[in-house]
Amino acid sequence: MIGTRARHPRPWLMLAFGVLAQASSTVFVSTPAFLIPLLHTERGLSLAQAGLLASAPTLGLVLTLIAWGALSDRIGERWVIASGLAVTALAAFAAMFADSYLALGALFLVGGMASASPNAASGRVVIGWFPKERRGLAMGIRQMCQPLGVAIAAVSVPVLASTGGIAAALVVPAVLCAVSAVLCAIGIVDPPRPPRRAAEGERAHPQAAWRPYRETSLLWRIHAVSMLLVVPQFTVSTFGLVWLVSQLHFPSLAAGIVIGVSQFAGALGRIGVGLLSDRVGSHLRPLRWVSLCAVAVMLLMAAASALGSVAAAVILIVAAIVTVADNGLAYTSVAEIAGPFWSGRALGTQNTGQFLAASVVGPAVGALIGWVGYPLAFALVAVCPAVATPLVPRDRELAVVPV
Repeated sequence: MIGTRARHPRPWLMLAFGVLAQASSTVFVSTPAFLIPLLHTERGLSLAQAGLLASAPTLGLVLTLIAWGALSDRIGERWVIASGLAVTALAAFAAMFADSYLALGALFLVGGMASASPNAASGRVVIGWFPKERRGLAMGIRQMCQPLGVAIAAVSVPVLASTGGIAAALVVPAVLCAVSAVLCAIGIVDPPRPPRRAAEGERAHPQAAWRPYRETSLLWRIHAVSMLLVVPQFTVSTFGLVWLVSQLHFPSLAAGIVIGVSQFAGALGRIGVGLLSDRVGSHLRPLRWVSLCAVAVMLLMAAASALGSVAAAVILIVAAIVTVADNGLAYTSVAEIAGPFWSGRALGTQNTGQFLAASVVGPAVGALIGWVGYPLAFALVAVCPAVATPLVPRDRELAVVPV
């Protein structure tokens, strides 16, 4: 039974394991943010101190994404994902017994460093087991992991924290990561890779000598496009709620419902655009279309204040769908261009660039809104996808990639 599964793994089962791994690590990274009310109102920490604790897992994740990717290129994805989740679970369990906020922050940092392993490796599991004509859909489903993980943390952590404190809240990510580590260690089968060195008398694989960052600008351009498209994405997700409430005078409950609907619609949109890319036979063409649409929706956001509350709500939901739709397309393109020997490092670099860009959006766009107001700030954010659009490679440029 085990031998048969190893020879003929089921792609959809591999996708399920990838989704489970990524969602579990996202729950851990998201948990400290939902502890801020407890830390601030009941434990006496300032918002700055609580925010610093909440940012520790994300900082750790950014520091190790490329390293985990390089390791997966060397030893395969299965043990990278399983070991990273196991260390994340241990960090979460240890944090339940931390006797100081310094120790808690250190464990959040270590757990975040370990939780980067599924980010860097699970995408390769999906890419490796799905044929090219179905990768868009598969990667769109995989990209739902982040909103799924945030949703699990949002539903469980505040309730557990209010009744049992920090230790009770950490049970969820600890158990999820531990269970995921075991299941991934047992169930994931590394996608086949050609040997790095050809046997005597045999030809080396065409991609064995491929150095994608030296021989072409394709990966650099996609990384730049993704970083630019992070700006409208995080502008909408970070400032959408406060824009509805403060600028358009939505009741808090109604604004919250709009944001919830927009997040759910955005998750489904990732699947839809992935399916579209499979239908048109290209991930880059839809990426260019998404970039152009992002320009349009940010300009509509700028005009929405004058259009009335109903129109503004609809525009926000459309903007949420459009501004997250690029993630799976770019991720799939990076893995395919990098090839089997570089995909881990390339995907780690892709995620690192996006996280770094996202960390700038909050303070930068927040300051811009304070200076020029929401309408003009949204219009200026539209410049980022406008710059990104011509950077998206054309399909014909992929001819330089060895296959």
